[in-house]
Amino acid sequence: MGTGILTIDPDSLAKNWQALNGMSSQAVETTAVVKADGYGLGAGNVARRLMREGVTKFFVATTEEGVALRRDTGDAPNIYILSGHMLGDTDMLRDARLTPMLNSLDQITRHFASLPAAPFGVQLDSGMNRLGLEPADWTALKSEVLARGPVLLMSHLACSDTPENPQNAEQLACFRAMTDGVDVPRSLAATGGILLGADYHFDLVRPGVGLYGGLPFRDASPVVQLSLPIIQTRDVQPGEYVGYGNGWKADKPTKVATLAAGYADGLIRAMGGQSTQVFAAATPCEILGRVSMDMLTVDVTHLENIPESLDILCDHQTIDDLADKAGTIGYEILTNLGARYTRHLKEETQ
Repeated sequence: MGTGILTIDPDSLAKNWQALNGMSSQAVETTAVVKADGYGLGAGNVARRLMREGVTKFFVATTEEGVALRRDTGDAPNIYILSGHMLGDTDMLRDARLTPMLNSLDQITRHFASLPAAPFGVQLDSGMNRLGLEPADWTALKSEVLARGPVLLMSHLACSDTPENPQNAEQLACFRAMTDGVDVPRSLAATGGILLGADYHFDLVRPGVGLYGGLPFRDASPVVQLSLPIIQTRDVQPGEYVGYGNGWKADKPTKVATLAAGYADGLIRAMGGQSTQVFAAATPCEILGRVSMDMLTVDVTHLENIPESLDILCDHQTIDDLADKAGTIGYEILTNLGARYTRHLKEETQ
């Protein structure tokens, strides 16, 4: 096998959903965010597994993602489009029975004119300044929009991964000011918002990264394991260099393994030279020098037996551990796991 094997554990995914679902009251519906092809793990596989847990609503970023998810899941779930009703989306929204979250006056006008009987939601900007109607715009449009019967009002927290940040409370207050007294289901919380507590839950919560084993859900079960095959090993003598730019110099005899993965596979260059490790079972092996496009090099001198592959994502190193080494976040590691990996769904036991 010349490519890495990315093993996905559907039972751990379901376990994470169950745990997050259990943090809200029974009156709150727990949905799932499966944008970016299920955070890189296959939106169809993720959604079908979560539908067995009772999930009936999914959120994706774009209409094209929604069309693909509808094809994979059939007619049963409701699929919400976070980018709203973009120019050119009308036929796809109608044919795939998708629900756009309208973000602006232009989108509201477009939707009401082209799909007047189709469902829609509205996204409100409570302080993130990214998507949604600002308070003044909502005040001006509120009566007309509510008369059309939106199925959801939502907003998004900017700082929910830092619970002590005062903007969380500020956004909560803003969202309440815009929506209190409105007889429409409301949603504010993604994974971080769920962890902030019941005040943020409203009628519907939208866990995303926590489902896939990422922070800020510290108790999440790992969902992915990534094993990288060893292409070749060699003995490097003191004074010799390894990799581009002479990125690492041996100061003692070293056995170096070359692994079949690199930045083209989502293992970004910044993790090279940062004491980043891969694992032989529980034994760590340090990455040496630069990460290149298709390969990385590893010190395996201390291994009694050289295995056929080494693990870079496993019980001993999570997506967020790896992200720390690279100076980024688990989201980036997870969603950039490359298309060249052979994806393997672990056998389900639940």
